[in-house]
Amino acid sequence: MYLVKTPRLLKLLYPGLTWDTNDNLRNIYVTFDDGPIPIVTPFVLNILKQFNAKATFFCIGDNVRKHPDIFEQVKADGHALGNHTFNHLKGWKTDDETYLDNFLQADKLLHTNLFRPPYGRIKRTQAKLLLQAKPDLKIVMWNILSADFDLNLKPQTCLDNVLKNTGNGDIVLFHDSLKAAPRMEYALPKALEYWSKQGFEFKAIPY
Repeated sequence: MYLVKTPRLLKLLYPGLTWDTNDNLRNIYVTFDDGPIPIVTPFVLNILKQFNAKATFFCIGDNVRKHPDIFEQVKADGHALGNHTFNHLKGWKTDDETYLDNFLQADKLLHTNLFRPPYGRIKRTQAKLLLQAKPDLKIVMWNILSADFDLNLKPQTCLDNVLKNTGNGDIVLFHDSLKAAPRMEYALPKALEYWSKQGFEFKAIPY
């Protein structure tokens, strides 16, 4: 189960997490999880360049290690970087010390104060440990979920998820992964084109 638009109650329950930017300007903050990988991440970079869009990439440390050339291209194109753990750990099923060590292992490669927990699942105790290790850390969630990871979802439904729900200052989540690619590659360019015509700008999350 997942929610396309994050409910206000959830944001109130976890006020220490960043769900949207609250800037109330014609800005959209497009984010990508799980890369960098061949083919899919370069596709994303090419589409973003076509729309003069900056985004935020929450990278898995092991993928950065495996594909340093793609990682360097993400940086060279001026996008923001976020930590997504080294091995895409699910916080609810991982002990706190292992979670912290995995975060720090990725941090050695990423050097960023942005972090997004894989699956959006992190224990309060884990968040506390991460903030103790890196006091300037910003734990970034999302306000709009494309659900491109859902293998049963039609590409058009993925597009509808973001077009019908996204507004000023929203953080939108896509994935630059093989699993999500068929839906993301359909939805992303069409969404950027639509939003551009609506006068939105695409910005990276500040860090």
